[in-house]
Amino acid sequence: MFLISILVQKINAQDKIKDSLQWKKLPDITVVGRNSKSDYQQLPEIVGTTIYAGKKNALIVVENVQGNISNNIMRQVLAKVPGIHIWESDPSGIQIGIAARGLSPNRSWEFNVRQNGYDIAADPFGYPEAYYNPQLQAIQRIEIVRGQGALQYGPQFGGMVNYILKDGNEINKPIEFETQQTIGSNGLFNSYNALGGKRGKIHYYSFFDQRNGEGWRNNSQFYTKSGFGSITYNFTNKFLLRFEIMYSHTRSQQAGGLTDVQIKQDSKQSFRNRNWFDIKWMTPAIILKYEINEHSRWNTKIFGTIGDRNSVGFLQSITIKDSINAVANQFNNRIVNLDKYRNYGIESRIISEYAIGKYKNTIAAGIRLYKGTTHRLADGIGSTGTNYDITISGTYPKDISFASSNAAGFIENIFKFSEKLYIIPGIRYEWLEGSAAGRNGITTNGIEINLQNITRSRNFIIAGIGSEYHITRSTEFYANVSQAYRPIQFANLQAPPTTDLVDPELKDAKGYNLDIGYRGKVKNYIQFDISGFYLKYNNRVGTITSSNGSYRLITNIGSSISQGIESYIEFNPVRAFSNSQTTDLILFSSYAYTNATYSSDHKDANTRGKKVENAPTDIFRGGISYGYKKFLLTAQLSFVGASFSDANNTYVASANGNTGRIPSYSITDLTGSYKFSKIVQLKAGINNLLDERYFTRRAGGYPGPGALPADGRNLFISIGAKF
Repeated sequence: MFLISILVQKINAQDKIKDSLQWKKLPDITVVGRNSKSDYQQLPEIVGTTIYAGKKNALIVVENVQGNISNNIMRQVLAKVPGIHIWESDPSGIQIGIAARGLSPNRSWEFNVRQNGYDIAADPFGYPEAYYNPQLQAIQRIEIVRGQGALQYGPQFGGMVNYILKDGNEINKPIEFETQQTIGSNGLFNSYNALGGKRGKIHYYSFFDQRNGEGWRNNSQFYTKSGFGSITYNFTNKFLLRFEIMYSHTRSQQAGGLTDVQIKQDSKQSFRNRNWFDIKWMTPAIILKYEINEHSRWNTKIFGTIGDRNSVGFLQSITIKDSINAVANQFNNRIVNLDKYRNYGIESRIISEYAIGKYKNTIAAGIRLYKGTTHRLADGIGSTGTNYDITISGTYPKDISFASSNAAGFIENIFKFSEKLYIIPGIRYEWLEGSAAGRNGITTNGIEINLQNITRSRNFIIAGIGSEYHITRSTEFYANVSQAYRPIQFANLQAPPTTDLVDPELKDAKGYNLDIGYRGKVKNYIQFDISGFYLKYNNRVGTITSSNGSYRLITNIGSSISQGIESYIEFNPVRAFSNSQTTDLILFSSYAYTNATYSSDHKDANTRGKKVENAPTDIFRGGISYGYKKFLLTAQLSFVGASFSDANNTYVASANGNTGRIPSYSITDLTGSYKFSKIVQLKAGINNLLDERYFTRRAGGYPGPGALPADGRNLFISIGAKF
């Protein structure tokens, strides 16, 4: 089939500013950014078999981002998406942690994270942490949908993030080669190389990326290697079959957390040199696309996730020194934890146009089947060495199998009541089942502690409705309200039976998102999106202690409310006031205000009415880009307000750094690029120009414990070519 898709014109970052606000929709194909140099766009109303009309959304064209994509600096990549809160605690951005609207950025687990439209998280229902994220140099674009996206994509309060990989679909010759080589501070080296081509009915594309470095902090060396291959066979101009596979291997040394006092002394220091994290991830997929007729299209994705997450380290509080044991004359044993994820699924979608009166309406529908298994081996007694080594003595005290199953279907429709007014209702049916079984520990007498035999099965319907009213041809009001949910996590089914009980009435977290805003463009020199939001998060799962203190109960403890504004505006004064063909200028501002609090009906009296943890009230990112002929220079400022690390709103930092206030911080980044020719270009930059010392998270366990400093000033230079 011929899928309506987003095509991004191959362009160079230094020409980014010209035509920055263009996208146009044609009857057969949607073109976003053709002849455009902008890194930020609004998604069209329909892309492929997906409806985006009436939804809060954003499209980031990664090739146009004037920032450090070699090092996965997400504050630069997502600078124009208002309200994105980013954890910066991993060397070279290996673990991407993002969130919005007062939700936790922990490995992006409040987003439904996808690659080329299919799931890549550890388990989107029971354990939705995104341990693997594609290297940004390999990404063509990033789609971000808030709120109403839950109807089409499933479990999410924060929204959906879809990383669309480069596939070389613009290549019309037998072979084309692309290379980007980057060096930087702290031993950074990144090599990205891609090969693609087209011959007859066959199209192929592949890349290999390797990045390694010593890291800004002591004891934070890393490497990441990823390879991707795809082959597409076009049976006809309407039907195609594609097979693709990504394999990624990442290993990083975990420098560990610090206390607040230690951060003030020297935030580069580290007291853990034996902690390691290793991720192997493979995501095979088969994709079929078929254009049924000029009004209808269908696609099906069969996908899998085969992932291993291994860690070894000394995980005691930072106040406990990891030193040579005087009695044994060697280091203490480390702890080894292993997870194996084996997930498989299929999603099939169809979209069709039909007429009611003189207006064309659009209906989209889809089904999903999914099976996930997680095998967890934990608390193994590891070696006393310093290198990565996951061998253990004896057996793992914890040996647990988690399973999740899902069947779902959705229908969404664009009803056009006039050329200006669209109403978009939708519903989604979900059937979910999660279970846990196995050994949760071994007593000192060698007696196994087995998990409670817990299985949770349920089905439900969520619904939503969106709307657009077009004030002009290029501006519109939009509004939507949509239910959302977050399934019971595996961790909530893993209660030690000697101390904890799982509430037999434990429910999935449910709630809704509401958006209302105004967005669009004024001629070719202003682009904007200003909106308000309200997020109700019901049935939050937590732990309360019984009145006599004899046990802890894992149960639904209450709700939280997040409300605020998200605003973005981009202005090009050169276009507004002159016709210069050699000089250009763009100013942009992205700001979000978020008031996230626990509700008055919260069962936990200690958190009732308190601020939600990891939810800064203010997030501002702004910048200026100046271009002259083949040269482009961009400066960005990122400000993130203070937040609390725990629901009790502990202000004074604990002695071990695990809890306490997370102070506000401001970061300035500078990036420049120069285009030597159509083939070769150079990019260089300074991240954290003013060498701000800051941290974005506190951790009670891995990769801490303690406060985790973010990187100070560092530089990079990259040269790219395409033949």
